Amino acid sequence: MIPIQEATFFMLGLGAFCGLVLSLASRVFYVYEDPRIEMVMDCFAGANCGGCGYAGCSAAAVAVVNGNAPPNVCIVAGAEAGFQVSEIMGVAVGIAEPVKADNPCFGGDRALDRFIYLGINSCRAQNMLYGGKRVCDIGCLGHGDCVRACLFGALKIGDHGYPIVDKEKCVGCGACERACPKDIIEVKTPSERLLHFNQADECLAPCRQTCPAEINIPLYIAQIRKGDYEGAVHTIRERNPFLLSCGRVCPHPCETNCRRGIEDEPVSINQLKRFVADYEMNSGRRFPVSIAPLTHKRIAIVGGGPAGLSCAYFLRRLGHDVTIFEAMPKLGGMLRYGIPEYRLPKKVLDWEIEGILDLGIEHHVNTTLGTDFDLSSLVAEGYEAIFLGVGAWQDTKLRVEGEELKGCYTGIDFLSRLANNETIPIGRIAAVIGGGNTAIDCSRNLLRSGAEKVYIVYRRTRNEMPANEIEIEAAEHEGVELLFLSAPLRIKGDEDGRVTHLEYQKMELGEPDASGRRRPVPVEGSETLLKTDMVITAIGQSPDVSFTGKTQQRLEELKTTRWSTIDVDPNTLQSSISYIFAAGDAATGPSLVVEAIGGGRRAARSIHQYIMGETVSAEPLELNKKLIPETFFDHVLGVEKKNRAKMVELPVDERIKSFVEVDQVLTEPAALAESERCLFCGRLCYDKDFEEPIHEESKAA
Repeated sequence: MIPIQEATFFMLGLGAFCGLVLSLASRVFYVYEDPRIEMVMDCFAGANCGGCGYAGCSAAAVAVVNGNAPPNVCIVAGAEAGFQVSEIMGVAVGIAEPVKADNPCFGGDRALDRFIYLGINSCRAQNMLYGGKRVCDIGCLGHGDCVRACLFGALKIGDHGYPIVDKEKCVGCGACERACPKDIIEVKTPSERLLHFNQADECLAPCRQTCPAEINIPLYIAQIRKGDYEGAVHTIRERNPFLLSCGRVCPHPCETNCRRGIEDEPVSINQLKRFVADYEMNSGRRFPVSIAPLTHKRIAIVGGGPAGLSCAYFLRRLGHDVTIFEAMPKLGGMLRYGIPEYRLPKKVLDWEIEGILDLGIEHHVNTTLGTDFDLSSLVAEGYEAIFLGVGAWQDTKLRVEGEELKGCYTGIDFLSRLANNETIPIGRIAAVIGGGNTAIDCSRNLLRSGAEKVYIVYRRTRNEMPANEIEIEAAEHEGVELLFLSAPLRIKGDEDGRVTHLEYQKMELGEPDASGRRRPVPVEGSETLLKTDMVITAIGQSPDVSFTGKTQQRLEELKTTRWSTIDVDPNTLQSSISYIFAAGDAATGPSLVVEAIGGGRRAARSIHQYIMGETVSAEPLELNKKLIPETFFDHVLGVEKKNRAKMVELPVDERIKSFVEVDQVLTEPAALAESERCLFCGRLCYDKDFEEPIHEESKAA
């Protein structure tokens, strides 16, 4: 038996030995934990949602302390937590754009079922079995996997069977996006939404595919229907900063493929756009426009027309510093100098441009590339990319005898001088040569400027006229006389060198030419003299790229086409010089204003990629003017014919006496009634006006 004292000493010795071993082990295997980790973690929300990209709050805190994550990494705790963490770490927090979820599919119960699954109430499980029950391959299945994944109550299945996002509750954690087996839910920043282009695998109504600016047309019409006019303005402005201008001058190609138009008249999409645009202008305030955190990257925009202003607008919203250089006395390009006052009042255009500049965009007018500055000076000033939106200001000559006589003008020159308030002698009888919108605008301007008789002389027929039909009809209502199948031969004048007659030859249509239009063939012996004391040639225009020869050698390397346009990659709009981009008429030749706007946004995306060090590229599934065949129908069941909203116009006897705006805005009741005509189309689904009856033979089947 061991004495108590010996046992006590033994235990004390053993304890001392163990303590010594543990002390040595702690020094050998010691793991230091930075006390800031716990301090940082205490600032976080503790949700362990993973939205920051790390496996929980502790992992995110370690990443912050190790310098692998910013102080504002926690998307749930918000900006206040970011500032607290920045104080702990002794760094500046910076400002990040909010990330929000969005569900672009609004088919839900409207989408027809292809299969019936019994007992399977999970989107993921259904999707594994032949893609799910819906006929629409890309549509929502509606079982709410995303709703169950959301830890913040920001998602719910709406009354129509598809998820609805509560933007106030959404923290952008991405759990819903990861839970969706069909990749429908999108979690993006505002900048990512601005730079997104139509994809072949998206829920796109035919009107959206046909709109050059890619506006979400069904959404903004649905917002009008609900009375959310500010929301409609924001929806349009995400793709197009020229709501007021396009609402007045756009020929609305979107309406060409409106599904309702198959069985009825198309929805008056453009009038609805103008309605909400005018609503904002007349509301007494500008609706707020978000801007991303500043990058201090500098971009030069050469040309202040619709393409240049649009490019500047989107680049500024992406946080970049933008400066516009414009050769004319005022910004606006063809919107100001090519479109008459009675179609687009200058005070309206000024208000719209002011809103764009107020975002913080610098501009210089009366400043011409190749004369007042060149490429080297822009590069020397620190501009990292250059956008060319020089427009199509060069008129095409008629190339006939007498074109230099007094009283002869070209279309764009005539319109721009009128817009600049220059005094132009107006003849008593005027002839305008051409069949496009410029010719129509010249003829209607002449009537308002004092001409007693105006002719439009066109070598083809009315069916081949490229001008908008509504503009042709307006010109006819105002008294313009159209002479078809008439090809000018020469212009005759008197001894003082003034125009007296236009000689033309009558034509007949032959075989189609390269454009698909039947080629005019002269009728022998049909020469005719038309008495006139003023001739305006409006047969075409092209960009003036003469600056390439006026500047230093580097810009001479800029490739151009045989049509005098800048040669760019059609997907990225990047030129042969890596830091130069172009869009609008400078790249496409004369085209629609809305085409220039869409091009300006596409160029902004590419410029953003270039200056941020990313690869300049488009997504592989981008439509880029292509269409999705399955979205175009031959028949649309369930459509009840309803009257389309009529364009409100000033009476002819009033409008030809002044330059007062001809087309008026819809009243609110008329706009709401027109919004009800929209079928709110998705890729395949749409809202029916009435349910199709079930025939007896269908019941028997």
